[in-house]
Parts: sequence; structure tokens; C-alpha cells
Amino acid sequence: MKFKASIFALMMLATFGLLTQEVIAMVVAEKAEQLKSTLTPVGAERAGNADGTIPAWDGGYTAVPADYTSGDLRPDPFAEEKPLFSIKGENVEKYADKLSDGTLALLKKYPNFRLDIFPTHRTAAAPQYVYEAIYKNATHAKLTKDHKVEGAYNGIPFPIPQNGYEVIWNHILSWRGVSHVMRERNYIITREGKIILTTEMEESNQFPYYRKDISAQEWNKKFWYYKSRQTAPPFKAGETILTHEDLGETGRQTWQYLVGQRRVRRAPSISYDTPDFVNSGHNFFDEVYVFNGNIDRYEFTLKGKKEVYIPYNCNGFLSHEDEAVLGANYLNPDYVRWELHRVWVVQADLAPGKRHAVHRRVFYIDEDTWRAVLLDGWDGQNVLWRSTISLPIIAMEYPEVLNYTQAVYNHQSGAYGVNMLLNGFSKQLQAVSPHPDTFFSPETLAATGVR
Repeated sequence: MKFKASIFALMMLATFGLLTQEVIAMVVAEKAEQLKSTLTPVGAERAGNADGTIPAWDGGYTAVPADYTSGDLRPDPFAEEKPLFSIKGENVEKYADKLSDGTLALLKKYPNFRLDIFPTHRTAAAPQYVYEAIYKNATHAKLTKDHKVEGAYNGIPFPIPQNGYEVIWNHILSWRGVSHVMRERNYIITREGKIILTTEMEESNQFPYYRKDISAQEWNKKFWYYKSRQTAPPFKAGETILTHEDLGETGRQTWQYLVGQRRVRRAPSISYDTPDFVNSGHNFFDEVYVFNGNIDRYEFTLKGKKEVYIPYNCNGFLSHEDEAVLGANYLNPDYVRWELHRVWVVQADLAPGKRHAVHRRVFYIDEDTWRAVLLDGWDGQNVLWRSTISLPIIAMEYPEVLNYTQAVYNHQSGAYGVNMLLNGFSKQLQAVSPHPDTFFSPETLAATGVR
């Protein structure tokens, strides 16, 4: 009788939609201990691969030189290494199973484009409090019916993901420190190889989601504050963008300060497939940071995990002048380091009733950081259209591997754009103490936008 009653109770829970979250929680709870054994604290496979080309994770790279200050040119711990081999158009088929569609297309299109493959180093790390939060999130975080995150704080929400939505949220909520500032330049390189500076700007990023001095109960559900102020060219100087990303009902809120009008206005169009006017429209706003913003335009399918050649540990790239790294049709291969890593592959297909210029996307998300490193996109005729390639660097003082600088290739036009090029500045991606929330308020935006 008790058995029959239990079955009836489970059927009733399922009928009213109350069972699913409990089942997910129980399954994750059983697996959570893997984060202390076979998996790393963030959910990556701790062991290396069978043939030894991917090593085991041993804690990441956390050695900070005694004379180093955050924001200085970060040292390249692997500067003396030589490539194991190079992948070019002439030998690309040998390695095609470990390449993204976008990378493969560039190798086939440009005879001099190449990937220099270096030994793999799993340098990603995070603070202990983040690891502890991830372990807790594994048994507490859940997706709502509309694919929003609940029950997570201070860490990756889904270290043992069950679907594509969870992996994408891991990317969006990945560890990037608490607060940092940086200066950057954005460029467009035309099909003919002409280099055009589109903007130089100052950027502040803050991630309240990772404030360990604020409890989950005190947290205001905003997980990212972003503010950028353009400083060049002269006709753009002073224009400022402010964004709040919220896990609650508010979602994304964006404001813009226009110097000519001397006023702050709401800017809801700074999202999705709106051409990014900061970079003269070459990329879409949701392609910045490989992918950002609301996820409601797509259905996300987890395709699994595979070994792929991706840029990694690219500290050496930042030590060269802009003109050296910006090639005529692609980033100069001499300065881009590629390694073999395991990545989660997520396919995004346009959701029914939704619109977006990019009808299908495929993300390649590093297992050690949960950051998307590569992104390919197809147009409405299912023709490969655009690819983003980002350059992860070791930020040992965080500690973490972070990817900001990225190239967005338009396969159809032959042009490419570069966002967040940090090269040449006296300070590059500098960790700072958190700003008060008022620093990121619309009320203060006009003051920071004055020329």
C-alpha cells in the first residue's frame, strides 16, 4: 500500500510540474562529489586524454611574479616553446576533425593562413571561494521554465551540465574576476587589407555576482555592470554606454550618453543582432565577448564534448604593436598560439517565432573556463557567414584564463574586425577594487561622458 501511495504521489507531482526540479537536484547531488575527484572544481575532466596530447589539470597557473602589478604586461610563461607543428591549407584535411567550421574555412580560403600548434597547458584556475560556490551550485542551481537561472551565486551554476542552456549560462556567468578596467582599440580590416581604427575606448566591468563580501540574500540579482567611454576618433570621443545585466525579471538594461545631445537615453537596441556602432557595424552587439546578452532568440542544443584546436595562453600576443598583429586578411599567425583542448559544443538554432540575422550558431566552450573561445554563424540560406576567434590569456593574479581580444571574420565579404585589442597600452586589463553601485548608475553617466 505504501509503495502504491508513493507511486501515486510521484504521479501527482509530475502532473503539476513539481517533480522535474527535484529529479534534477537528486541526479546532480549524486554526481557533485565528482567535483572533488574525477572532475576539476569547475566541472572539467581532471585527467588528460588517452594519447597524452592534453595533460591532466594540476591546479592551473597561479604564480604571480613578486614585481608584478595587475594591468602590467603579463609575462608569457611559455615564451621559449616552439610549435609542435603547423596546420595549413595543404595539410588541413589531416586535422579537420579537430577544427571548427570557421577555422577550417579560413585555412582553405587563405594559402598563408596557418595554425601554429603548441603543447597544451591547462592554466585555468579560480579562487577557493569560487570553487566552494560551484560545489554548492551543483545541487542548488536550476533553470526556470523560461530558461533563467535560480539558486546560483559566486560560481558556475551548472558544473555538470544537462543541456545546452546550462552550458551557455556557464559561459555568461563564468569567473572573470570582480572588477577590472581596461583600455582598448577596435579595428576593421577591409577585404583589401586596409586597417581602419573604429574606436579607442576605456572600459569598466564589474561582476556583483562574484562579490564575496555580499551574501546571496543581499545580492540585487545584477550579475554584470558594464560601462565604456570612447576616447577616439574625435567625433566619437565622450560617447558612453552603460549596461546592467540582471538575473531577475528586469533582464538587460542599457543607456547611452550622446555628446551632441548632451543627454542620457535608454538604448534597448544595444543587443542581439543590432550592428555594433562602436565598431562601425562590423559585428553584432551579441558577438562581443563571443556571446553576451539575452538567450531567448535561440534554442540551445548540447552536442557533447570534443577535442578542438583553439587559441590559448596567448600572453605573447599582447606584447606586439597593433600593426604587427593585424594581418591583411586575418590576425598574424606568427603571434597567435593554438593548443588542443576539450570543449563543449553547443548549437543554437533560431527559436520558433523569433528573428535574428544569424540563423544558426555553433559555440566551442573551453571546459576549464566555461568561456566560449570560438563561434561560427550561418545565414538564412545555411551558408557559413561569420566566425569569432578569441585569444585567451593567463591572468595569474585573478587567477584565471580570460579572453577579451577577439577577431570577427566575415567569410562572405572577406573583411574582419578586431574588438578589445589591448596591445600598446601601459595598463592592460587591470583588476581594481569594486566600485560602488552608483558608479554604474544612469545618473552618473552624463558626467563620465563629457569630452
